[in-house]
Amino acid sequence: MFYFVRHGIADDAEMGSKFYRGIDMFLCKLSDEGASQIENAAKDERMQGADIILCSPYTRAVHSAAILSKALGAPIAIETDLHEWSADKNFAPKSDEESINALKEFFACRGEYPRGEERDWETVSDIRSRVTAVLRKYGSYRRVIVVGHGIVILALTGEEIPNGGVIGYELPEE
Repeated sequence: MFYFVRHGIADDAEMGSKFYRGIDMFLCKLSDEGASQIENAAKDERMQGADIILCSPYTRAVHSAAILSKALGAPIAIETDLHEWSADKNFAPKSDEESINALKEFFACRGEYPRGEERDWETVSDIRSRVTAVLRKYGSYRRVIVVGHGIVILALTGEEIPNGGVIGYELPEE
């Protein structure tokens, strides 16, 4: 069984300064509130006895996974394909404005391109494909925690969960 945990709230106090601009905003650590959210998630009975914690490579997810690992005594594996939704499938740099517009379009189109059209942004189908491939590698484990991002969790479970929230997930049959 897999349990998705949405990362805690990031500390955006330095956004727009240092290197926390554009894509580098993914380097923000958790805020104190975000760390507390994950400490609370670690107390969820579904987290107990985890065999492994998988996480996105983004700092807020790794920070969340580290808190869970310390509390639960489970090892961490960083999986790059658990990354956040991408405004460009080819990972071409986008301005903040372009990324925001792509995200608005993603939601307006309900996560899929209109019939016969192609866009730069990653679709729900793209997300499901890459994340499912990662999860299948860990299918023999009994209990796997997956620390990730809201859109990714929504794409797989159909549910929006808050930062620090937990939701169970079973892989569909191949």
